[in-house]
Amino acid sequence: MSDDTIRLVTVGRILRRRRRLLAVLVVVGALVGYGVSVLFPPRYTASASVLLPGQWEERELITQVDVATSSSVIDRAGEALGWSGVSDSELRDRVSAEAADGNIIKISGTSDTPERAQRLSDEVAQQFVTFAARIASGSTDPDEAAGPEALREQVKRTNQRITDLANAADPGQTVESVQARTELEKLRSTLQEAMQKLEEAGPANNRAGMVVMGPAARPTGEAPPTRLQLVGGGALLFLVLSVVGHLAAARVNRRLRAESEIAAALRAALLGTVDVPGDRRSHRPKARGARARLRRLLGTDVRWDLPAPQSSGDEAGRRIRYRRICARLRERLPAARRLLVVVPDDDLVARRAAERLAAEAGGEPQLRVVEVSVPRPLVPDRDTESGVLVVLGAGSRTAEELAGLAEACADGGHDVVGVVVAGAVRARSTEPAGRPPEHATEAAPVPENATGGAA
Repeated sequence: MSDDTIRLVTVGRILRRRRRLLAVLVVVGALVGYGVSVLFPPRYTASASVLLPGQWEERELITQVDVATSSSVIDRAGEALGWSGVSDSELRDRVSAEAADGNIIKISGTSDTPERAQRLSDEVAQQFVTFAARIASGSTDPDEAAGPEALREQVKRTNQRITDLANAADPGQTVESVQARTELEKLRSTLQEAMQKLEEAGPANNRAGMVVMGPAARPTGEAPPTRLQLVGGGALLFLVLSVVGHLAAARVNRRLRAESEIAAALRAALLGTVDVPGDRRSHRPKARGARARLRRLLGTDVRWDLPAPQSSGDEAGRRIRYRRICARLRERLPAARRLLVVVPDDDLVARRAAERLAAEAGGEPQLRVVEVSVPRPLVPDRDTESGVLVVLGAGSRTAEELAGLAEACADGGHDVVGVVVAGAVRARSTEPAGRPPEHATEAAPVPENATGGAA
Protein backbone atom coordinates (compact mmCIF):
# COMPACT_ATOMS: atom_id res chain seq x y z
CA MET A 1 0.00 0.00 0.00
CA SER A 2 2.98 2.32 0.33
CA ASP A 3 2.68 3.45 -3.29
CA ASP A 4 -1.13 3.51 -3.47
CA THR A 5 -3.25 6.62 -3.33
CA ILE A 6 -5.27 6.91 -0.14
CA ARG A 7 -8.89 6.47 -1.10
CA LEU A 8 -12.17 6.44 0.77
CA VAL A 9 -12.32 2.67 0.39
CA THR A 10 -9.09 2.47 2.39
CA VAL A 11 -10.56 4.57 5.19
CA GLY A 12 -13.68 2.41 5.11
CA ARG A 13 -11.54 -0.70 5.43
CA ILE A 14 -9.86 0.76 8.52
CA LEU A 15 -13.21 1.61 10.11
CA ARG A 16 -14.54 -1.86 9.37
CA ARG A 17 -11.57 -3.98 10.35
CA ARG A 18 -10.44 -1.91 13.33
CA ARG A 19 -13.86 -1.04 14.71
CA ARG A 20 -13.14 -2.50 18.17
CA LEU A 21 -9.89 -0.60 18.57
CA LEU A 22 -11.41 2.60 17.21
CA ALA A 23 -14.38 2.27 19.56
CA VAL A 24 -12.03 2.02 22.55
CA LEU A 25 -10.00 5.03 21.37
CA VAL A 26 -13.18 7.07 20.84
CA VAL A 27 -14.22 6.35 24.43
CA VAL A 28 -10.74 7.35 25.64
CA GLY A 29 -10.96 10.59 23.64
CA ALA A 30 -14.37 11.35 25.12
CA LEU A 31 -12.98 10.84 28.63
CA VAL A 32 -10.07 13.15 27.86
CA GLY A 33 -12.51 15.80 26.63
CA TYR A 34 -14.54 15.43 29.80
CA GLY A 35 -11.40 15.84 31.90
CA VAL A 36 -10.54 19.05 30.05
CA SER A 37 -14.04 20.39 30.71
CA VAL A 38 -13.59 19.72 34.42
CA LEU A 39 -10.28 21.61 34.51
CA PHE A 40 -11.74 24.65 32.74
CA PRO A 41 -14.95 25.99 34.37
CA PRO A 42 -17.92 26.91 32.16
CA ARG A 43 -18.11 30.38 30.66
CA TYR A 44 -21.12 32.52 29.83
CA THR A 45 -21.30 35.31 27.26
CA ALA A 46 -23.73 38.26 27.17
CA SER A 47 -23.95 40.92 24.45
CA ALA A 48 -25.05 44.55 24.52
CA SER A 49 -25.72 46.62 21.38
CA VAL A 50 -24.79 50.28 20.86
CA LEU A 51 -26.48 52.27 18.07
CA LEU A 52 -24.39 54.84 16.18
CA PRO A 53 -26.70 57.45 14.61
CA GLY A 54 -25.88 59.14 11.34
CA GLN A 55 -23.86 57.98 8.35
CA TRP A 56 -20.76 55.91 9.05
CA GLU A 57 -18.18 54.44 6.72
CA GLU A 58 -16.85 50.94 7.20
CA ARG A 59 -13.41 52.09 8.32
CA GLU A 60 -15.04 54.40 10.88
CA LEU A 61 -17.04 51.51 12.29
CA ILE A 62 -13.85 49.49 12.59
CA THR A 63 -12.29 52.37 14.49
CA GLN A 64 -15.24 52.42 16.90
CA VAL A 65 -14.85 48.67 17.45
CA ASP A 66 -11.21 49.26 18.43
CA VAL A 67 -12.28 52.06 20.75
CA ALA A 68 -14.85 49.81 22.44
CA THR A 69 -12.16 47.25 23.30
CA SER A 70 -9.41 49.75 24.13
CA SER A 71 -7.73 49.84 27.51
CA SER A 72 -9.28 53.27 28.26
CA VAL A 73 -12.80 51.80 28.09
CA ILE A 74 -12.04 48.42 29.68
CA ASP A 75 -10.04 49.89 32.56
CA ARG A 76 -12.85 52.33 33.41
CA ALA A 77 -15.36 49.47 33.28
CA GLY A 78 -13.15 47.43 35.60
CA GLU A 79 -13.00 50.30 38.09
CA ALA A 80 -16.78 50.65 38.01
CA LEU A 81 -17.33 46.90 38.51
CA GLY A 82 -14.77 46.55 41.28
CA TRP A 83 -14.32 42.78 40.89
CA SER A 84 -11.60 41.37 43.12
CA GLY A 85 -9.20 38.84 41.65
CA VAL A 86 -9.77 40.00 38.05
CA SER A 87 -6.94 42.03 36.54
CA ASP A 88 -7.32 44.55 33.75
CA SER A 89 -5.51 42.31 31.27
CA GLU A 90 -7.81 39.38 32.09
CA LEU A 91 -10.81 41.66 31.73
CA ARG A 92 -9.61 42.76 28.30
CA ASP A 93 -9.40 39.12 27.23
CA ARG A 94 -13.02 38.61 28.26
CA VAL A 95 -14.42 41.52 26.20
CA SER A 96 -14.87 41.56 22.43
CA ALA A 97 -16.70 43.82 19.98
CA GLU A 98 -17.83 43.62 16.38
CA ALA A 99 -19.64 45.82 13.89
CA ALA A 100 -23.09 44.55 12.94
CA ASP A 101 -25.47 45.72 10.24
CA GLY A 102 -27.28 49.00 10.75
CA ASN A 103 -24.43 50.95 12.40
CA ILE A 104 -24.55 48.80 15.53
CA ILE A 105 -21.56 47.89 17.67
CA LYS A 106 -22.12 44.59 19.46
CA ILE A 107 -20.12 44.33 22.68
CA SER A 108 -19.77 40.89 24.26
CA GLY A 109 -18.54 40.07 27.76
CA THR A 110 -17.62 36.62 29.08
CA SER A 111 -17.55 35.57 32.71
CA ASP A 112 -18.02 32.54 34.95
CA THR A 113 -21.69 33.30 35.78
CA PRO A 114 -24.56 34.66 33.68
CA GLU A 115 -25.05 37.62 36.05
CA ARG A 116 -21.42 38.73 35.88
CA ALA A 117 -21.38 38.36 32.10
CA GLN A 118 -24.47 40.58 31.83
CA ARG A 119 -23.00 43.23 34.13
CA LEU A 120 -19.69 43.21 32.26
CA SER A 121 -21.22 43.76 28.83
CA ASP A 122 -23.59 46.49 30.10
CA GLU A 123 -20.82 48.36 31.88
CA VAL A 124 -18.44 48.21 28.93
CA ALA A 125 -21.20 49.46 26.60
CA GLN A 126 -21.94 52.39 28.91
CA GLN A 127 -18.29 53.29 29.29
CA PHE A 128 -17.85 53.10 25.52
CA VAL A 129 -20.71 55.56 24.92
CA THR A 130 -19.31 57.96 27.51
CA PHE A 131 -15.77 57.75 26.17
CA ALA A 132 -16.94 58.24 22.55
CA ALA A 133 -18.86 61.38 23.60
CA ARG A 134 -15.74 62.80 25.23
CA ILE A 135 -13.71 62.11 22.09
CA ALA A 136 -16.32 63.87 19.92
CA SER A 137 -16.26 66.90 22.21
CA GLY A 138 -12.49 67.16 21.90
CA SER A 139 -11.56 65.95 25.39
CA THR A 140 -10.91 62.57 26.96
CA ASP A 141 -10.58 63.89 30.53
CA PRO A 142 -13.44 62.48 32.61
CA ASP A 143 -13.17 65.39 35.08
CA GLU A 144 -13.95 68.06 32.51
CA ALA A 145 -17.57 69.14 32.04
CA ALA A 146 -17.13 69.81 28.33
CA GLY A 147 -19.59 68.69 25.70
CA PRO A 148 -22.72 69.96 23.94
CA GLU A 149 -24.90 69.80 27.02
CA ALA A 150 -22.37 71.68 29.11
CA LEU A 151 -22.02 74.32 26.39
CA ARG A 152 -25.78 74.82 26.21
CA GLU A 153 -25.91 75.21 29.97
CA GLN A 154 -23.16 77.81 29.83
CA VAL A 155 -24.99 79.76 27.09
CA LYS A 156 -28.18 79.62 29.15
CA ARG A 157 -26.41 81.11 32.17
CA THR A 158 -24.83 83.80 29.99
CA ASN A 159 -28.22 84.82 28.58
CA GLN A 160 -29.60 85.07 32.09
CA ARG A 161 -26.67 87.24 33.06
CA ILE A 162 -27.31 89.51 30.07
CA THR A 163 -30.94 89.89 31.08
CA ASP A 164 -29.94 90.82 34.61
CA LEU A 165 -27.51 93.42 33.34
CA ALA A 166 -30.14 94.89 31.00
CA ASN A 167 -32.64 95.21 33.84
CA ALA A 168 -30.06 96.81 36.07
CA ALA A 169 -29.18 99.44 33.48
CA ASP A 170 -30.55 103.00 33.83
CA PRO A 171 -34.20 102.76 32.72
CA GLY A 172 -34.02 106.27 31.46
CA GLN A 173 -33.56 107.37 27.93
CA THR A 174 -30.09 108.65 28.29
CA VAL A 175 -27.59 107.96 25.58
CA GLU A 176 -25.42 105.78 27.83
CA SER A 177 -28.30 103.54 28.95
CA VAL A 178 -29.59 103.04 25.44
CA GLN A 179 -26.13 102.15 24.21
CA ALA A 180 -25.65 99.65 27.07
CA ARG A 181 -28.93 97.88 26.41
CA THR A 182 -28.18 97.79 22.68
CA GLU A 183 -24.78 96.22 23.26
CA LEU A 184 -26.26 93.58 25.57
CA GLU A 185 -28.92 92.60 23.02
CA LYS A 186 -26.28 92.33 20.33
CA LEU A 187 -24.28 90.01 22.61
CA ARG A 188 -27.39 87.88 23.24
CA SER A 189 -28.08 87.61 19.49
CA THR A 190 -24.46 86.73 18.76
CA LEU A 191 -24.49 83.88 21.31
CA GLN A 192 -27.73 82.44 19.94
CA GLU A 193 -26.46 82.56 16.37
CA ALA A 194 -23.17 80.91 17.34
CA MET A 195 -25.00 78.14 19.19
CA GLN A 196 -27.32 77.54 16.24
CA LYS A 197 -24.40 77.37 13.80
CA LEU A 198 -22.55 74.99 16.13
CA GLU A 199 -25.47 72.56 16.22
CA GLU A 200 -26.04 72.75 12.45
CA ALA A 201 -22.39 72.49 11.37
CA GLY A 202 -21.16 70.04 14.01
CA PRO A 203 -21.60 66.45 12.70
CA ALA A 204 -19.43 65.19 15.54
CA ASN A 205 -22.15 66.23 17.94
CA ASN A 206 -24.68 64.08 16.09
CA ARG A 207 -22.29 61.17 16.03
CA ALA A 208 -21.55 61.53 19.69
CA GLY A 209 -25.15 60.74 20.49
CA MET A 210 -24.63 56.97 20.71
CA VAL A 211 -27.36 54.99 22.39
CA VAL A 212 -27.17 51.73 24.32
CA MET A 213 -30.04 49.64 22.99
CA GLY A 214 -31.22 48.30 26.31
CA PRO A 215 -29.51 46.02 28.83
CA ALA A 216 -27.80 42.83 27.68
CA ALA A 217 -29.86 39.67 27.77
CA ARG A 218 -28.82 37.28 30.51
CA PRO A 219 -27.27 34.15 28.90
CA THR A 220 -29.09 30.87 29.41
CA GLY A 221 -26.38 28.53 28.12
CA GLU A 222 -22.63 28.12 28.33
CA ALA A 223 -20.33 29.78 25.84
CA PRO A 224 -18.50 27.42 23.47
CA PRO A 225 -16.69 25.19 23.92
CA THR A 226 -19.26 23.56 26.19
CA ARG A 227 -18.69 20.33 28.06
CA LEU A 228 -20.62 18.39 25.43
CA GLN A 229 -18.54 19.96 22.67
CA LEU A 230 -15.30 19.11 24.46
CA VAL A 231 -16.39 15.49 24.92
CA GLY A 232 -17.44 15.18 21.29
CA GLY A 233 -14.33 16.98 20.09
CA GLY A 234 -12.06 14.68 22.08
CA ALA A 235 -13.79 11.58 20.69
CA LEU A 236 -13.58 12.91 17.13
CA LEU A 237 -9.95 13.94 17.53
CA PHE A 238 -8.90 10.49 18.75
CA LEU A 239 -10.83 8.85 15.91
CA VAL A 240 -9.16 11.02 13.27
CA LEU A 241 -5.71 10.54 14.79
CA SER A 242 -6.24 6.77 14.87
CA VAL A 243 -7.21 6.65 11.20
CA VAL A 244 -4.30 8.91 10.25
CA GLY A 245 -1.95 6.70 12.28
CA HIS A 246 -3.14 3.59 10.44
CA LEU A 247 -2.68 5.31 7.08
CA ALA A 248 0.80 6.53 8.02
CA ALA A 249 1.82 3.04 9.17
CA ALA A 250 0.53 1.57 5.92
CA ARG A 251 2.46 4.14 3.88
CA VAL A 252 5.76 3.10 5.45
CA ASN A 253 4.96 -0.61 5.27
CA ARG A 254 7.93 -2.43 3.72
CA ARG A 255 6.45 -5.90 3.39
CA LEU A 256 7.04 -7.38 -0.04
CA ARG A 257 3.96 -8.20 -2.09
CA ALA A 258 5.25 -9.04 -5.55
CA GLU A 259 6.34 -12.67 -6.06
CA SER A 260 9.46 -11.58 -7.94
CA GLU A 261 10.55 -9.34 -5.03
CA ILE A 262 10.07 -12.20 -2.55
CA ALA A 263 12.13 -14.58 -4.69
CA ALA A 264 14.88 -11.97 -5.13
CA ALA A 265 15.09 -11.38 -1.35
CA LEU A 266 15.55 -15.15 -0.78
CA ARG A 267 17.93 -15.44 -3.75
CA ALA A 268 15.92 -18.34 -5.13
CA ALA A 269 13.66 -19.15 -8.05
CA LEU A 270 9.91 -18.68 -7.85
CA LEU A 271 8.20 -22.02 -8.40
CA GLY A 272 4.68 -20.64 -8.42
CA THR A 273 1.75 -19.41 -6.38
CA VAL A 274 -0.96 -21.47 -4.72
CA ASP A 275 -4.39 -20.76 -3.25
CA VAL A 276 -5.45 -21.67 0.27
CA PRO A 277 -9.18 -21.56 1.13
CA GLY A 278 -9.71 -19.30 4.11
CA ASP A 279 -10.29 -15.71 5.21
CA ARG A 280 -8.43 -12.93 7.00
CA ARG A 281 -8.42 -14.95 10.22
CA SER A 282 -6.08 -17.36 8.51
CA HIS A 283 -3.32 -14.79 9.08
CA ARG A 284 -3.95 -14.73 12.83
CA PRO A 285 -0.80 -15.69 14.76
CA LYS A 286 -0.83 -18.48 17.33
CA ALA A 287 0.64 -16.35 20.13
CA ARG A 288 -0.69 -16.83 23.64
CA GLY A 289 -0.70 -14.84 26.83
CA ALA A 290 -2.41 -11.72 28.15
CA ARG A 291 -1.03 -9.51 25.38
CA ALA A 292 -2.19 -11.91 22.70
CA ARG A 293 -5.67 -12.09 24.24
CA LEU A 294 -5.84 -8.30 24.37
CA ARG A 295 -4.79 -8.03 20.73
CA ARG A 296 -7.38 -10.61 19.75
CA LEU A 297 -10.05 -8.76 21.73
CA LEU A 298 -9.25 -5.45 20.02
CA GLY A 299 -8.93 -7.10 16.63
CA THR A 300 -5.31 -6.00 16.14
CA ASP A 301 -3.91 -9.52 15.84
CA VAL A 302 -4.76 -9.53 12.12
CA ARG A 303 -3.43 -6.92 9.72
CA TRP A 304 -6.11 -4.55 8.45
CA ASP A 305 -4.40 -3.78 5.15
CA LEU A 306 -4.58 -7.32 3.83
CA PRO A 307 -6.73 -7.42 0.71
CA ALA A 308 -10.02 -9.24 0.91
CA PRO A 309 -9.65 -12.87 -0.25
CA GLN A 310 -10.55 -13.22 -3.89
CA SER A 311 -12.83 -15.92 -5.17
CA SER A 312 -10.92 -18.88 -6.55
CA GLY A 313 -11.79 -21.66 -8.88
CA ASP A 314 -12.91 -25.10 -7.87
CA GLU A 315 -10.89 -27.69 -6.00
CA ALA A 316 -9.61 -29.22 -9.21
CA GLY A 317 -8.06 -25.90 -10.27
CA ARG A 318 -6.31 -25.45 -6.97
CA ARG A 319 -4.99 -29.03 -7.14
CA ILE A 320 -3.50 -28.36 -10.55
CA ARG A 321 -1.46 -25.50 -9.13
CA TYR A 322 0.02 -27.72 -6.43
CA ARG A 323 0.82 -30.52 -8.88
CA ARG A 324 2.57 -28.13 -11.25
CA ILE A 325 4.83 -26.94 -8.43
CA CYS A 326 5.65 -30.53 -7.54
CA ALA A 327 6.49 -31.18 -11.19
CA ARG A 328 8.83 -28.18 -11.28
CA LEU A 329 10.56 -29.50 -8.17
CA ARG A 330 11.17 -32.86 -9.86
CA GLU A 331 12.51 -31.12 -12.95
CA ARG A 332 14.91 -28.95 -10.96
CA LEU A 333 16.05 -31.79 -8.63
CA PRO A 334 15.41 -35.10 -10.39
CA ALA A 335 17.57 -37.03 -7.92
CA ALA A 336 16.20 -35.43 -4.80
CA ARG A 337 14.46 -37.85 -2.45
CA ARG A 338 13.83 -35.47 0.43
CA LEU A 339 13.32 -31.72 0.81
CA LEU A 340 12.87 -29.48 3.83
CA VAL A 341 9.86 -27.15 3.61
CA VAL A 342 10.37 -24.03 5.75
CA VAL A 343 7.35 -21.94 6.77
CA PRO A 344 7.07 -19.06 9.29
CA ASP A 345 5.57 -20.20 12.56
CA ASP A 346 3.02 -17.37 12.58
CA ASP A 347 1.81 -17.80 8.98
CA LEU A 348 -1.17 -20.15 8.99
CA VAL A 349 -1.78 -19.72 5.25
CA ALA A 350 1.77 -20.81 4.44
CA ARG A 351 1.43 -23.71 6.86
CA ARG A 352 -1.69 -24.99 5.13
CA ALA A 353 -0.10 -24.56 1.72
CA ALA A 354 3.02 -26.49 2.79
CA GLU A 355 0.96 -29.38 4.17
CA ARG A 356 -1.13 -29.53 1.02
CA LEU A 357 2.02 -29.42 -1.14
CA ALA A 358 3.56 -32.28 0.85
CA ALA A 359 0.41 -34.33 0.35
CA GLU A 360 0.27 -33.61 -3.38
CA ALA A 361 3.96 -34.54 -3.84
CA GLY A 362 3.12 -38.16 -3.05
CA GLY A 363 6.55 -38.84 -1.60
CA GLU A 364 8.41 -37.84 -4.78
CA PRO A 365 10.20 -36.02 -3.30
CA GLN A 366 9.29 -36.39 0.34
CA LEU A 367 8.62 -33.01 1.92
CA ARG A 368 9.24 -32.40 5.61
CA VAL A 369 7.55 -29.29 6.98
CA VAL A 370 9.28 -27.29 9.72
CA GLU A 371 8.15 -24.02 11.30
CA VAL A 372 10.72 -21.29 11.87
CA SER A 373 10.51 -18.12 13.95
CA VAL A 374 11.18 -15.28 11.53
CA PRO A 375 12.49 -12.73 14.11
CA ARG A 376 15.13 -15.27 15.18
CA PRO A 377 15.24 -17.87 12.39
CA LEU A 378 16.89 -21.21 13.13
CA VAL A 379 16.76 -23.97 10.51
CA PRO A 380 17.66 -27.60 11.40
CA ASP A 381 21.05 -28.78 10.18
CA ARG A 382 21.20 -30.66 6.91
CA ASP A 383 20.74 -34.42 7.13
CA THR A 384 19.48 -36.22 4.07
CA GLU A 385 17.66 -33.27 2.52
CA SER A 386 18.64 -32.05 -0.91
CA GLY A 387 17.62 -28.48 -0.24
CA VAL A 388 15.03 -26.15 1.25
CA LEU A 389 11.70 -25.07 -0.18
CA VAL A 390 10.38 -21.85 1.38
CA VAL A 391 6.61 -21.32 1.50
CA LEU A 392 5.37 -17.83 2.44
CA GLY A 393 2.12 -15.96 2.59
CA ALA A 394 1.84 -13.04 0.18
CA GLY A 395 2.71 -9.62 1.65
CA SER A 396 3.71 -10.97 5.05
CA ARG A 397 7.46 -10.33 5.25
CA THR A 398 9.98 -7.57 4.66
CA ALA A 399 13.13 -7.90 2.62
CA GLU A 400 15.25 -7.88 5.79
CA GLU A 401 13.25 -10.75 7.31
CA LEU A 402 13.54 -12.82 4.15
CA ALA A 403 17.28 -12.16 3.95
CA GLY A 404 17.61 -13.38 7.54
CA LEU A 405 15.65 -16.51 6.67
CA ALA A 406 17.95 -17.20 3.71
CA GLU A 407 21.01 -16.79 5.94
CA ALA A 408 19.52 -19.23 8.48
CA CYS A 409 19.10 -21.81 5.70
CA ALA A 410 22.70 -21.28 4.65
CA ASP A 411 23.89 -21.70 8.24
CA GLY A 412 22.12 -25.05 8.38
CA GLY A 413 23.90 -26.17 5.23
CA HIS A 414 20.85 -25.93 2.99
CA ASP A 415 20.42 -24.43 -0.44
CA VAL A 416 17.13 -22.68 -1.14
CA VAL A 417 15.87 -24.47 -4.25
CA GLY A 418 12.66 -22.51 -4.67
CA VAL A 419 9.96 -20.27 -3.26
CA VAL A 420 6.21 -20.82 -3.20
CA VAL A 421 3.89 -17.91 -2.44
CA ALA A 422 0.50 -18.76 -0.89
CA GLY A 423 -2.58 -16.56 -0.79
CA ALA A 424 -5.91 -16.95 1.00
CA VAL A 425 -8.97 -17.22 -1.26
CA ARG A 426 -12.69 -17.78 -0.85
CA ALA A 427 -13.35 -21.33 -1.85
CA ARG A 428 -16.18 -22.12 -4.29
CA SER A 429 -15.70 -25.85 -4.30
CA THR A 430 -18.69 -28.10 -4.90
CA GLU A 431 -16.91 -31.03 -3.29
CA PRO A 432 -18.00 -32.23 0.15
CA ALA A 433 -16.38 -30.37 2.99
CA GLY A 434 -13.38 -32.08 4.50
CA ARG A 435 -12.68 -34.36 1.50
CA PRO A 436 -8.95 -35.11 1.51
CA PRO A 437 -6.80 -34.77 -1.61
CA GLU A 438 -6.12 -37.83 -3.77
CA HIS A 439 -2.63 -38.42 -2.41
CA ALA A 440 -3.34 -37.51 1.19
CA THR A 441 -2.84 -41.12 2.27
CA GLU A 442 0.26 -41.66 0.22
CA ALA A 443 2.64 -39.39 2.11
CA ALA A 444 1.56 -37.46 5.13
CA PRO A 445 3.75 -34.48 6.05
CA VAL A 446 6.00 -34.65 9.04
CA PRO A 447 5.67 -31.26 10.77
CA GLU A 448 8.32 -30.13 13.19
CA ASN A 449 9.17 -27.05 15.19
CA ALA A 450 12.69 -25.79 14.53
CA THR A 451 14.25 -25.50 17.94
CA GLY A 452 17.84 -26.02 16.90
CA GLY A 453 20.10 -28.96 16.61
CA ALA A 454 20.29 -31.57 13.89
CA ALA A 455 17.18 -32.68 11.98
